[in-house]
Amino acid sequence: MAVEPRVATLANGLRVITATLPQAQAAAVAFFAGVGSRGEERRTNGLSHYLEHMLFKGTQARPNAQQIAQAIEGAGGTLNAYTTHELTCYWNNVPFEAAAGGIDVVADMIQHSLLAAEEIDRERTVVQQEIRRSHDTPAAWVSELLGRATFGDQPVGWPVAGSLETVGALERGDFTAHMARFYTTRNAVFSVAGNVEHEAVVAAAERLFRDLPAGEAAPAPPAQPGLPAERVIVEQRETEQTQIALSAQALARNDPDRYALEILHTILGRGMSSRLFEEVRERRGLAYSVGSRVSRFRDIGAFTVAAGVTRAQQEEALQVIVGELWRVVADAVPEDELRRAIDYATGSFRLSIETAMSYGQRYGDQLLQDGRIEPVEETVAALRAVTAADVQRVARRVIGPGQFALAVVGPSAPADRLDAILAS
Repeated sequence: MAVEPRVATLANGLRVITATLPQAQAAAVAFFAGVGSRGEERRTNGLSHYLEHMLFKGTQARPNAQQIAQAIEGAGGTLNAYTTHELTCYWNNVPFEAAAGGIDVVADMIQHSLLAAEEIDRERTVVQQEIRRSHDTPAAWVSELLGRATFGDQPVGWPVAGSLETVGALERGDFTAHMARFYTTRNAVFSVAGNVEHEAVVAAAERLFRDLPAGEAAPAPPAQPGLPAERVIVEQRETEQTQIALSAQALARNDPDRYALEILHTILGRGMSSRLFEEVRERRGLAYSVGSRVSRFRDIGAFTVAAGVTRAQQEEALQVIVGELWRVVADAVPEDELRRAIDYATGSFRLSIETAMSYGQRYGDQLLQDGRIEPVEETVAALRAVTAADVQRVARRVIGPGQFALAVVGPSAPADRLDAILAS
């Protein structure tokens, strides 16, 4: 039976969305704020993510982090948050009978956090250690470099966590100003899914979010398309493996070709039956891991292929990857391969929304960023309608001469040699 979302707008403008799953044992609670690293200035890069940490550090009613955690974990639940380029989400997942407590904790964190100066200074080291950990993990760091190689020096290309320097310079006034500007009723969505009643959730939200200030949505400045001058970035390191990540600017979040891009991504780099896995790993033994991913932002996107290889096989692996990308541009995908990819994409999509948490995340994200909820069957139908001509058309939109960016971490050939492979 289809899960039907219900939306209510509170008197102060906050949108509340619920998804009732009567058989669920959980209630998933999430507050989405429409700001991430794209909403920052160069000086404040990393502020959204740093603030995400700070809202767990104490409120007027729960003065320290332990009391916030105990309020959820004491019921057997879990709580966390995440920041992306375009949003920040605070969530908890609790047994359904503890839903009221889960809602209360999120509302308290969003509106009544202390943001104590001493806690900001203490957490600064933690956030900087997170950045250092990313730098010390080549597979993670290559993604940071790839953002710069793909988008250049603009907010969509900046790291979500910022840098050691920007995080080190942030002060309490930056946090309070950020919240005042972006944590407002019309720039946020409150989402609850699970064994809950819509009317009870709305009544609780009306009472608990009454202090959330009104305000308009605050979209980030538009992205500037086109690769930057520095589109190949190589960071030489003495490691056992070389991480390579290849990217092309791709489609915006709501581009009509997004379903065809998802099928293209599935054909090329999802799972052990994908072309890249078969050719790079199974046939040639060039990598243990290889795959693709799609990132879609409000007005731009990226299609990425990443692999871990040895230095001796780096150039051959890159040549094979580029060759597979050009092959899907030149030749229509055979019908049997297309059907397998569509079955994989639709099946994995259905399996990804089996839980209260997955419904709450999907609905909250879509209402905030798209202003509407795309029904599951609409998504499935759109994926199943993709043709071989659609896949080839979107491949030609994304893959073309001079459209590749590349990042490398580890022992590597020089950048000019790698750039020549991309151009071949």
